[in-house]
Amino acid sequence: MQIDSGTTAWMLIATALVLLMVPGLAMFYGGLVRTKNVVGTMMHSFVAMAVIGTLWVAVGYSLTFGKSIAGGIVGWNWDYFFLKGIDESVVNHVPEYVLAMFQGKFAIITPALISGAMAERVSFRGYLAFIVLWFLIVYCPLAHWIWAADGWLATTGPLGVIDLAGGLVIHVSAGTSALVVALFLGKRYGFPHNTQNPNNLVMTLMGAGLLWVGWFGFNAGSTVQSGLDTARALTMTQISAAAGASTWMVIEAIKFRKVTSLGFVSGILAGLVVITPAAGVVLPSGALILGMCSSVLCFFALEMKNRLGYDDSLDCFGIHGVGSGMGVLALSFLIRDSWLAKAAGIAGSWDHLAQFVVQLKGFGATVALSAVATIAICFVVEKTIGLRVSKSEELAGLDHTEHRESGYGLINLN
Repeated sequence: MQIDSGTTAWMLIATALVLLMVPGLAMFYGGLVRTKNVVGTMMHSFVAMAVIGTLWVAVGYSLTFGKSIAGGIVGWNWDYFFLKGIDESVVNHVPEYVLAMFQGKFAIITPALISGAMAERVSFRGYLAFIVLWFLIVYCPLAHWIWAADGWLATTGPLGVIDLAGGLVIHVSAGTSALVVALFLGKRYGFPHNTQNPNNLVMTLMGAGLLWVGWFGFNAGSTVQSGLDTARALTMTQISAAAGASTWMVIEAIKFRKVTSLGFVSGILAGLVVITPAAGVVLPSGALILGMCSSVLCFFALEMKNRLGYDDSLDCFGIHGVGSGMGVLALSFLIRDSWLAKAAGIAGSWDHLAQFVVQLKGFGATVALSAVATIAICFVVEKTIGLRVSKSEELAGLDHTEHRESGYGLINLN
């Protein structure tokens, strides 16, 4: 197959944009924690680039995109083991190396998202063990179900579950697991009575900006082409993010008479996560509706968290799980007519409700796998090497106790 240089160039750019989201996430999360935990929190994102990046090449690509085995639970292809058999492979007119690296960036950022629920109280070694097990047990099987050609959710219905760039694979799975982890670890000492203000909202704003930019590679790159669908995905991403941020500002202006930077970036993320599964199938009006509705729903999800009192430190569940979960389901009623016509042509008849049932199956399977597996992983890690740090270590700050460093200035660690 001949290589299309234009599409290949775009996919290389998209791959870099998605990787850029990981430092963006590190800045976003790092600015939200207290000064004594900024380095440790940012390391949770950066270390995933190394650990998951290595595992993806070794076994992850094969487990995700190999031929279904074990009853379709995962895939496997020896040619994908350490990428040893794709040196001259071209897929969709793009070198398979590029596609493997593009998908690898999704695998990196997903467990890093969960770190927001563990912030300020998880040991570094425990976190490493957690993301390794979570990647192998949750991410790879789930991505195979939805994105592999023979995955069972990819073949449910005439065109499978709609999840362009990881509404289920990334955000619902990470959000569900974040809630489980937060409940398993329990609250940070002093939460919510002691002041736990963000240490650097400027850094959080910059992180949010990098995430917004990177999300164009996230969604538009997932079309694996450089054409009409790519333009659609990029446009819907911009519209939904803008609508989400604008709506959050309106909510805060009405409720608090003030607009906060933290609220603004929360609105950006609410708009981005909700459009992630839907960017390839909705029209601009649909993207606008999804962004606005996600912002409202996520705002009240965070309000409910405060009332219930659980400590999802950086609101991974309230934004990623809730917002993207809504997008996965609500997109069913906003699909463009041309997509439905294609599905109806394959199935004989197809409508919004029929696709909603398919989406609901995907949502239920994602939540079930993520919740059950995460509980098991937490117990195993806690009982072996430990997951939560001691009270004295937590109060001293993880930058000092886990890394012997300080995010700002110099201190004597002797």
